[in-house]
Amino acid sequence: MSTNDPKEIKVKITPRGEDFPRWYTDVIAAAEMADYSPVKGCMVIRPWGYAIWELIQKTLDGMLKKSGHENAYFPLLIPEGFLRREAEHVEGFSPELAVVTHAGGKELEEKLVVRPTSETIIYDSFAKWIHSWRDLPLLINQWANIVRWEMRTRLFLRTTEFLWQEGHTAHATHEEAETEVKAILEIYRALVEETMAVPVLPGVKSDGEKFAGALRTYTIEAMMQDGKALQCGTSHDLGQNFSRAFGVKFLDQEGKEQLVWQTSWGVSTRLIGALIMVHGDDRGIVLPPPVAPLQAVIVPIWRNDAQRGELTAAAHRLAKGLEEEGIRCRVDDRDVRPAWKYYEWERKGVPVRVEIGPRDAEQNQVVVVRRDTNEKSAFPQAELPALLKKTLGEIQTALFRRAADFREENTFDAKTWEEFTGIIGGKGGFVRASWCGAAACEARIKSETKATIRCIPSDATQTPGACISCGAPSTLRPVFALSY
Repeated sequence: MSTNDPKEIKVKITPRGEDFPRWYTDVIAAAEMADYSPVKGCMVIRPWGYAIWELIQKTLDGMLKKSGHENAYFPLLIPEGFLRREAEHVEGFSPELAVVTHAGGKELEEKLVVRPTSETIIYDSFAKWIHSWRDLPLLINQWANIVRWEMRTRLFLRTTEFLWQEGHTAHATHEEAETEVKAILEIYRALVEETMAVPVLPGVKSDGEKFAGALRTYTIEAMMQDGKALQCGTSHDLGQNFSRAFGVKFLDQEGKEQLVWQTSWGVSTRLIGALIMVHGDDRGIVLPPPVAPLQAVIVPIWRNDAQRGELTAAAHRLAKGLEEEGIRCRVDDRDVRPAWKYYEWERKGVPVRVEIGPRDAEQNQVVVVRRDTNEKSAFPQAELPALLKKTLGEIQTALFRRAADFREENTFDAKTWEEFTGIIGGKGGFVRASWCGAAACEARIKSETKATIRCIPSDATQTPGACISCGAPSTLRPVFALSY
């Protein structure tokens, strides 16, 4: 075995308990997931990070197509006047807009906005495409990049430019639109919980936290390991606000002209941030198998050149068997110390490592090491594909259970202002507390504690109580938290 080490390890991962934000950025750098761009606030998504996004994208794209949605693409540049047509919408996005004033060496007669979201440009097309009730529902999805001029940025979580999908639909009735909104939220829940092993809390946003221009916003909220909330996806009932502004109309079955009812919804690359902050540890990211670009890495361990050829060939035979069973894998036969290989793949979060040394080859076995627990097990080579599939399923279940237990342990009830501020200002986490529904009380809570209403849970029951801010009677018990 060569003693040559790979390139110098430049990133030391700060322990989570010492500095959680620093740990987060260290993990991204150590796993080679993303890098900073010369443009302030933007990021370069490196191959490992982009491969994770591709797996999330592929899964969600299949779910959306199965539910009847079609992909399309709309322009990056939006006439500034389009945004002014829906007053609440433009007011909500104005501070974040990037505006093009010159092109082709000349000043533009009308400024162009780099899309912060695509409602306006898409609904201009909807107005051309929809004429009759027979054209409805119209179910469109777009995979695109978005630009919002953020003042405080953090890789994957909040960047000036990011990747996402945005769905836009038009319906004949409000009931159909509301059904769509809730169906999409369920798709998002399934994606995040079942594919990413991240437990989420579905619910509706308060009016103060809803999407600009929407009647109602539904959300899925996840808890990170520092107790803060991360909004992982939103689905908006837009009512007829945009159809009125853009003249999106149809003739109903009685020949009467009606405005359509619309929805929009989206998830973004911030889901990768959720993966890191929910599943990561002090050695790096821990990837759930469905979103791991490599689900297994096979490491042959040799002592001399004669062993090297034999063990490398055996490793490739094992890899072929795994690939035939649909397991994404790679043989790491680089001429560097095994410890360096372990170190690299642990940082990248590969779910399992398969080791095969001279003694393993003699006994027709391999050693399998789980990334989530570091547990080692000997597997017969002939049974490796089946046993590895079982192990990957166990890892997925264990990651979800661990995250769900953490959320449960860090969800609290507060009946008074003192209890509420003590929790938020102390350990943090999700706090269920009564709220009278008044915007003034919501604003006071946010101003004095920085906690926001993450959602009013979908399964919440009306419980009599007193608003923690003003003491007024209330049956609403939203979940509050500090958030990203």
